[in-house]
Amino acid sequence: MGGVFLIFGIRSKDKLLGSRLGRCEVCGATAAQTLVRRTTKFSLFFVPLFPVRPARSFVVCTNCGRFRGAVREELISA
Repeated sequence: MGGVFLIFGIRSKDKLLGSRLGRCEVCGATAAQTLVRRTTKFSLFFVPLFPVRPARSFVVCTNCGRFRGAVREELISA
């Protein structure tokens, strides 16, 4: 009895683009705000092949850990 064994999945990977000191919109604290770019790719046998969604950018507060979407001005200054 023959068969095919495939290992596939989707994986998200975060890349740190930079950080700056700023006021968090969620907790209100003045803390480092980290800019992160997240890419999500389809992988076959643990090899990433192609993106399944466009890359997204987030700002993460180092005080409360909350994510929020990054605006265009934050992406340009990074």
